[in-house]
Amino acid sequence: MSTYKDISGTTEIGNEGIKKHFKSIEPWQPVFELIWNGFDAKAKHLAVDISLNNLQALSAISILDDGDGIDPTILKQTFGRFNDSNKYEDAAQHGAHGRGRLAFHRICRFATWHTKTPSGQARITIDATTIKDYDAKQIPDEAQSRLLKEQVKGTLVELEEFSCNLPSLPELRAKFAIEFGWFLALNPSKSLKLNAVPIPVPRHEITRQSFVINAHQFDVQVIRWDERPSSEKSYTYLLDSAGRTVHKQLSTLNNKVGFFTSIYISSLWADTFASTQDLIQPDAHTSNSSEWKNLVRQLGDLTQSLYYDFLRRQAAVEVEKYVEEGLFPSYTELPPDEQSWRLDNTKALVITIFMADPSVFSAASKKQRKIIIRLLDRLIVSNENDSLFEVLNSVLDLDDKSIKTLADQLKQTTLENIIATIEILQRRQVAASKLRVLMNDHYREVLETPDLQKIIENNTWLFGSGYEILGAEEDSFTKIAKDLRDKIPQIENIGTDDVDDEDDIVGARRQTDLFLARRIPVLDSNGQKVYRCVIIEIKRPSVSLNIKHLRQLDDYANIIKKHPEFSSEKMRFELILIGRQISSADTEIRSRLNGQIARGELGLVSDDPRMKRYVLNWYTLLDTFELANGFLLDQLKLKRNFFEASTKQELVSELQEAN
Repeated sequence: MSTYKDISGTTEIGNEGIKKHFKSIEPWQPVFELIWNGFDAKAKHLAVDISLNNLQALSAISILDDGDGIDPTILKQTFGRFNDSNKYEDAAQHGAHGRGRLAFHRICRFATWHTKTPSGQARITIDATTIKDYDAKQIPDEAQSRLLKEQVKGTLVELEEFSCNLPSLPELRAKFAIEFGWFLALNPSKSLKLNAVPIPVPRHEITRQSFVINAHQFDVQVIRWDERPSSEKSYTYLLDSAGRTVHKQLSTLNNKVGFFTSIYISSLWADTFASTQDLIQPDAHTSNSSEWKNLVRQLGDLTQSLYYDFLRRQAAVEVEKYVEEGLFPSYTELPPDEQSWRLDNTKALVITIFMADPSVFSAASKKQRKIIIRLLDRLIVSNENDSLFEVLNSVLDLDDKSIKTLADQLKQTTLENIIATIEILQRRQVAASKLRVLMNDHYREVLETPDLQKIIENNTWLFGSGYEILGAEEDSFTKIAKDLRDKIPQIENIGTDDVDDEDDIVGARRQTDLFLARRIPVLDSNGQKVYRCVIIEIKRPSVSLNIKHLRQLDDYANIIKKHPEFSSEKMRFELILIGRQISSADTEIRSRLNGQIARGELGLVSDDPRMKRYVLNWYTLLDTFELANGFLLDQLKLKRNFFEASTKQELVSELQEAN
């Protein structure tokens, strides 16, 4: 008949001496310690089960593993020690101080270990009120826990009589992921479950690279974590061909804010690794070996590169938040092109400074960040880049690479702005030249609405800086606006009074007018949100604009005013009539234009606050663009006659490409 052998004992420290080590730990950390004990015992699979009673309070916690178990024949070397341990075989051990098992008293009174090893089986119980004493017995197989009977070896820990609660299971699962996710990622053959649900690996990025040093291959995985593992610093692990961790050391970037890595190196070279060379292992590889030192240098370059990439992405995200928060200037006084490059340029400088020293912005208040950003914006366009560099270099703690990056950024600022502006102007000058040739040489040919419509949609900048981006069509607004427009009498009829040359009548009647309508949410002069409604009526190129078309524009404005859908005080309309030219016989359009000239708005013929009307011709628009950008366009030396040999179809196709 099997007997129970008493192997009880006492830990070599007093009750209060043990408990003082766990005063500040969180309630879930004792469970973490017991899980780590399982992994330290080479367990491949761990299962944690948490039970609640009818009042939703903790009633039981169990941690089952399939590790090596607790050898009952040497219990004094395990349970009899505190702040000392016999677990030194693996450099990745976590329970190296032999005290984590006693943290249970933080949340409950009783802890029982059921263990099964090739050396025997045992049951060990500790009462938190006398925590230094452990009651232990070697037990026969029939007395073993049901869960362990099914395993060859392993340990089951059961906790009872709780003094506090744990977070909810979803919250606890998230904490498990942060604590153990890095370990599970480095050891994909291992698993951890909480109430039968596997613990996921937290969000991370993996970079893989191989190095060959003195004919030895080192396969490297750098895992960057989105969140810092709660008990893991940024370590570099060296694994032998069996996957055993033979060495670990802190990463060179261990203290970088927000940058958390685990570096995992596998190599046959590690099969003969030892902490030191001695008479027993004279040929052992060590951390002083030339291969290891060379590898560490190359790893440093790799992780530094990853860190800069991480910082750049982080800085870009942070800077976009600053833009959304209104910390950057609005540049409303500048043309849209200049607004764009000015914002991009200041953002690039802020990103560079953020990368050099994130605390410049992270440690500042919102108001301080706004002041810093706006001062930088002014300085980089003040021809004081050299002085700005000197100031920044004197107050920031920059390494050589950061200094060079910052200097290059400031030196390139003006050049990049010029290049960006010229590229935009160059594309637009090409488009303007093609459109001029189209209006001069091909206006009699049929310009189907889809052709001309796409040209206009991709070149709305021609109408002026306020029309850079009119946005996508809105079906309901466009349909209503088009239906109202079609109610204007004789809107599509073409007569001899609509052309300067009667020979153009046939071609004009084959063509169609183009109608565009857009509704865009904007801020008015008082900072209030309103809808800006832009409606453009483009008369077929063969038609010369005259008083009839002006009256049609007025009729259309009156129809819109009376329509209930468009009666909102939050809608501001701009009706634009545009043609190839104004009729040489017309006087009314010119009179209306002269009457509004003091307003300073090109083509304005009616200044109704809610219903502005404009009449424009293509040549005025093209000339306005060239005059506004004359100096730079002269420097580009584009030859307009280069396009004069192009066919109508070639010009249309090219103009339909976005500029």
